[in-house]
Amino acid sequence: MQKFLIIQTAFIGDVVLATSLIEKLHQYFPKAEIDFLVRKGNESLLANNPHLHDILIWDKKKYKQRNLWKLLKLIRKTHYDKVINVQRFAATGLLTAFSSAKEKIGFDKNPMSFFFSKKIPHSVNNNIHEVERNMELIKEFTDDRVTMPKLYPSEADFKSVAGYKQNPYISISPASVWFTKQYPHYKWVSFINKIPDTITVYLCGGTDDNELCKKIADACKEKKVISLCGKLSFLQSAALMKDALMNYTNDSAPMHFASAMNAPVAAVFCSTVPSFGFGPLSDKKSIIECEEQLDCRPCGLHGHASCPKSHFNCANKISDKQLLEALG
Repeated sequence: MQKFLIIQTAFIGDVVLATSLIEKLHQYFPKAEIDFLVRKGNESLLANNPHLHDILIWDKKKYKQRNLWKLLKLIRKTHYDKVINVQRFAATGLLTAFSSAKEKIGFDKNPMSFFFSKKIPHSVNNNIHEVERNMELIKEFTDDRVTMPKLYPSEADFKSVAGYKQNPYISISPASVWFTKQYPHYKWVSFINKIPDTITVYLCGGTDDNELCKKIADACKEKKVISLCGKLSFLQSAALMKDALMNYTNDSAPMHFASAMNAPVAAVFCSTVPSFGFGPLSDKKSIIECEEQLDCRPCGLHGHASCPKSHFNCANKISDKQLLEALG
């Protein structure tokens, strides 16, 4: 029996996109044991995945280095046939390089890649989606067709959000870690105030997003706007997205939730651009961005704490009409 380990200890959206590797490996090796390594806090994303054998967890916040060595010991003891590292950082490169796996696969930009059995070229400027980039890691022993990422909310997850689905609704995930990737709250308010009164608006996010969502809801008192911040788990949020008329997101993790559920999604790109490879993948999708060609956009791969030019035109020049057209 083959044993695979996929390593992706980055952020929420990165883990979601890497689930496409689970799907493809299972297609080709249905009896294989597939394990997945994530950072602590992201393990619930993989709950209920029927193709996973085990989820390994790296606690990066407490005793980070000690926990890394414990993981290495566990990985070496498992004797994987293939370790597939999606990341480009030294710590996970170390886990890969000294895993004792028969084959160690990763990207050439990983500082430890000279220890890998196979190094795959990596670029974010070639208009290739991240899922396609990740597929390059296993193409040699599977195929070159792209497999979509997938999340598996449980029956209980769907039941927990069923009450929110009684009437037509949209979801909006307005927050982002980076200011320049976050569509401004006043722009969301302007858009919400133009949608039909028959549509309920659910504002989604974590507990840290409560203040932002309250600000939006308070400014839309004539509309039915309900904040669900901190009330839903990752998979419950994904279950809610599944039956929405549309899910509005930034260039952030909720966009990838929608893709992994093949739920309709309208992704607002402010300072970043889809050509970096992180756009939506659903059958029904819209990319919303400034229609004017700005010489300052994109201003970076990940976003900034403030607009480097102080005008934030990449967000401010997006119109309500563009968001409304995505709703259809």
